[in-house]
Amino acid sequence: VSTQSTWGLRGVIMVRYARQPKVEAKVAKARGSDLRVHFKNTHEAALMLRGMSLAKAKQYLVDVLAHKRCIAYRRFCGGTGRTAQAKEWGATQGRWPRKSVEHLQSLLKNAEANAELKLLQTDRLYISHIQVNRAQKQRRRTYRAHGRINPFMSSPCHIEVILTQRDPPVKKPE
Repeated sequence: VSTQSTWGLRGVIMVRYARQPKVEAKVAKARGSDLRVHFKNTHEAALMLRGMSLAKAKQYLVDVLAHKRCIAYRRFCGGTGRTAQAKEWGATQGRWPRKSVEHLQSLLKNAEANAELKLLQTDRLYISHIQVNRAQKQRRRTYRAHGRINPFMSSPCHIEVILTQRDPPVKKPE
């Protein structure tokens, strides 16, 4: 569904998330499309955040930027160096992908602002869904020896995050 806005010809397009929540009132969403950040690094970083509480995830990303903790690489790990910090996650390989972490921090901040707008309790939010998809590659060219030209492609990605408010714990009946 697209409509013409007052800003010009570009219309407002409603997007569909990969997962639909059961109760729309208890979730906050955020999404980034065609982000100029490596897909493989962002995929590994997003996997580390899935299921974490919002406060814990934000602190973890700050620690990664400070090189106190690492992002464990499991799937896209060819050529990735080993680090002792990956033992925390039961892995041997890990890195500190600065740009991917900064984009994820930005999305979490946006989702938290959306949660505050919906009057959700931010201390009870957790990351129920986070997904990274490959976006269309952007094409440049690199010049080689003997007058040849090779493609020089970037691998951008789409990221979507859904924060869900946990229900308060129920006491066991006597």
